[in-house]
Amino acid sequence: MTDDMPASASFPEASLYPVHRCKVIHVVRHGQASHNVAGEVDRANYMRPEFEDANLTSLGWQQAEALHQHVERTHISVELVVMSPLLRAMQTAVAVWASGALQEGEAMNSALMLNGIGNSQHASISSVGAPLFVANEWCREMHGMHPCDKRRKISFYKTQFPAIDFSEVATDEDTWWEPDYRETPDQVRNRARVFVKWLLDRKESQIAVVSHSGFITNMLQLFGYDCSGVIQNELHQHFQNCEMRSFLISDRMATTKPKKATTDFTGGRSFGH
Repeated sequence: MTDDMPASASFPEASLYPVHRCKVIHVVRHGQASHNVAGEVDRANYMRPEFEDANLTSLGWQQAEALHQHVERTHISVELVVMSPLLRAMQTAVAVWASGALQEGEAMNSALMLNGIGNSQHASISSVGAPLFVANEWCREMHGMHPCDKRRKISFYKTQFPAIDFSEVATDEDTWWEPDYRETPDQVRNRARVFVKWLLDRKESQIAVVSHSGFITNMLQLFGYDCSGVIQNELHQHFQNCEMRSFLISDRMATTKPKKATTDFTGGRSFGH
């Protein structure tokens, strides 16, 4: 059998991929943050300096807790949580995907988040029993001009989120954000491609991604144009605060051996060996 198949051998209504080439991605937009409230009144409020690296509101924390309960109730399990290195995304990530409060006697460096960050009185959150948490700059919000989309120093975040891995963020200072230039949608989609390739190259197959409305919208616009209008709408519909949707993504152009374990069985004379 060759790659040059007759038209009768195609089946455009469905796609079939080896499971070991696929990953489940649970995409989450952060909970309501202070700039969201102000922006609903007047979008010009996004320019206000007091919303720099905006934090979750009390409603945002409630939304994150509700999503955490949904994750527990539906038995969703992930091996990796990837989040934007902006405060509201990290707060949402630990509230949704971690297991509980820091216990008495537990080391502070075991905390995914310490109490008091971003004017929050939320209890410190433990990393015990939690998946790996990794901050990745490629999935941050569209940046520039809006102070709410400017991050703080990574060295500061490390003191507040001790158990989050920040090794994927290249610089301590926010060198991406500029006061007089806003990143374009095309530029966001270009770095979304880099981010998706990074996800595909990871060994984990069950992954949560906690990001922002602008980034998620542009990332998902990379997909679905060979699908029905119904599927396109499911992919491209705007995310609400703390909304989660789950997707299956496949590395269709893979040229190397898979990094994840396979459930396939060789059979034949080798009997799976």
